[in-house]
Amino acid sequence: MSQENNCCRVCSRGLYSCHWKEPSENKRKHACCWVSVVTLASLLSLCWMYICLVTFNDREDINWKGFTKLKRWVNWFMVLIIVSAVITSYCVLLLLFALFQVALREQLDLHWLHKIFVFFGVIFIAFGVVGISLQWEREWPTVPLSLQATGPFLQFGAVGALTLLSPFVFRGFNKAKTAGSRAVIASAFVVVSAAIFLCPLFIQSPCLLSVLPEKPKLIGHRGAPMLAPENTMMSFESSIKCGVTAFETDVQISKDKIPFLMHDNNSEFLLRTTNVKEKLPDKLSSSSHNLTMEELQTLNAGEWFLKTDPFHSVSQLSEDERKTAGNQTIPSLLELLVLAQQHNISVIFDLYSSSPENDTNHTVSTILGSGIDPRLILWLPYAKREAVNSTAPGFIQVYNNETDMFDKGGNHLNVKYSGLSTERIRELREKNVTVNLWVVNERWLFSLLWCAGASSVTTNSCHLLKEMTGPDWVMAHLTYTIAWIVVDVLSFLIMMGLFICQRKTHVLCPRRGKETQRNNTPAWSDKERYPFIPTVKTDEGTN
Repeated sequence: MSQENNCCRVCSRGLYSCHWKEPSENKRKHACCWVSVVTLASLLSLCWMYICLVTFNDREDINWKGFTKLKRWVNWFMVLIIVSAVITSYCVLLLLFALFQVALREQLDLHWLHKIFVFFGVIFIAFGVVGISLQWEREWPTVPLSLQATGPFLQFGAVGALTLLSPFVFRGFNKAKTAGSRAVIASAFVVVSAAIFLCPLFIQSPCLLSVLPEKPKLIGHRGAPMLAPENTMMSFESSIKCGVTAFETDVQISKDKIPFLMHDNNSEFLLRTTNVKEKLPDKLSSSSHNLTMEELQTLNAGEWFLKTDPFHSVSQLSEDERKTAGNQTIPSLLELLVLAQQHNISVIFDLYSSSPENDTNHTVSTILGSGIDPRLILWLPYAKREAVNSTAPGFIQVYNNETDMFDKGGNHLNVKYSGLSTERIRELREKNVTVNLWVVNERWLFSLLWCAGASSVTTNSCHLLKEMTGPDWVMAHLTYTIAWIVVDVLSFLIMMGLFICQRKTHVLCPRRGKETQRNNTPAWSDKERYPFIPTVKTDEGTN
């Protein structure tokens, strides 16, 4: 097999340019520009994939929004993850084949199909970014927060990638024909290298510490919705096994003034989690105030969980657990209070109501009548807070913003995990403020908030976080600084060695080429060498 048609060359050339039998004879003018486009698309797709992975913690939100608009439950976020993974893999592999082409000194002739696919990939990512900015804007703070957990390791990875790619940059530098081209390549490489080497100066992570705070307590978000249908008695009973210190739920008031548990509160609030469409079709668009508690408890509140499998966790349940889940009904607040009293577990809830004053009175009356210890009630609803505090002074008042909490002299805060910086969490904890953060499902996020000193977290995955005996990583700041300097120095020395070797090779190759050309030059006759010397005829012949 010739050198042009060995296996490695054929595969690289075929997958990148679709020239399987022989190299392309046409030199494309914009080949290098398309390599730059592929490189940019790869970086964009990697960044987008990173965003998708760190926002996976809040996948339930985007699925719920999709349901409210389409009235059909689909795991939209998983679809997004799969499509994004395909685009990222495609762009990165295409970039690798481009680098192989350069290493094998093949022509960079990107096939038109690749150009189309890369274009559509970039368009998809652009729509994704715009979609988050318009419909899910509050998710953006999760990205800089995640960098505190991944920043040190991303920097090490970036240093490794820079070291691996440096030979290609050096080759381009040595082959540049003008001083201006070399200056541009050298300047760009130095700037990128300096940014990667020095970025740890700006990395701040709460897990760079010496003394680890106490593990945050767990609050079951609607119970344990990965193990049982949300806001059902089975869900709250499952969360007890996780060791939760509080139940988080959502309360609404029925037509006969009985508080019950249900999160959705729009005109079709029963559609997602019950069989109201089959059981009470005439009540499908009714609000909670138009249904009695007796009607509500005729509905099945567990079959949807088995059918949709919202967290891909149904397979982990036993046959008996699946039967129990399929027979769940809508519980009243009183049922939950009795369970909480039995196990000495606190209760925190949102009150969804079109008449907050009257519904607040009914809710407080139900709580006081249940006999539960008032200190187990974490009162979060803002409506009639002063009246509630006067009627039930034993309730612990919880606030959803710092301003109200400090104005009212409180010391319990309940906010979204991205609503406070890790530095602010530490400051509040130093002031003896209890800080609860919602909704925390992923290990990396729980680890970060653990290092920051959060008091507790509301979670869907209490059974997973319960098993954690420590954050994913903790490192003393001095240890990280030493590791950072060592990695940077090693990378710099390796790249200097590669540059010197390539420089020597580049200088020697032209000389060898000239010697080869000289040795292979055919011998010329005197006439060919000296055409200006006249010929002289003699008797013996021509001289």
